[in-house]
Amino acid sequence: MNAHGKVFRYHDNVDTDVIIPARYLNTSDPKELASHCMEDIDKDFIKNVKPGDIIVADRNFGCGSSREHAPLAIKSAGISCVIARSYARIFYRNSLNIGLPILECPEACDNIKAGDEVKVDFESGIITDVTLGKSFQAEPFPAFMQALIAAGGLAAYMAKEAGN
Repeated sequence: MNAHGKVFRYHDNVDTDVIIPARYLNTSDPKELASHCMEDIDKDFIKNVKPGDIIVADRNFGCGSSREHAPLAIKSAGISCVIARSYARIFYRNSLNIGLPILECPEACDNIKAGDEVKVDFESGIITDVTLGKSFQAEPFPAFMQALIAAGGLAAYMAKEAGN
């Protein structure tokens, strides 16, 4: 499993209210959530994001509310991976639960800029900034977590394991 796309770059403390504003939480429809993803911080995000694109952020990405809508909006918008220095723990867990790959790699965050073309190999944890010609090492997920993400999240993984 890999990711490859253009980078959308954000700062410290991007909270869940910015990822998906509370005024849109009257739905859990992934397409509807995606249509409002990041609009309060980056009004052109949804117009410019393409399937496979990547978010790179600084510290404490996904802080704030524990809502699962935030990683769902990101994934449904087409983002294939989020790379950050650190995550709010509940966002981290919610991301894995819905099958959104997320990596922590401070060195990548120091170097990758908005618009760069980036490839991520989830098996090895290698993040390659194609634009810069530089690679960075993140801690790869263990095989069982990679299977959970590939299945589309915890519920889909459990259903598959149960034979449904």
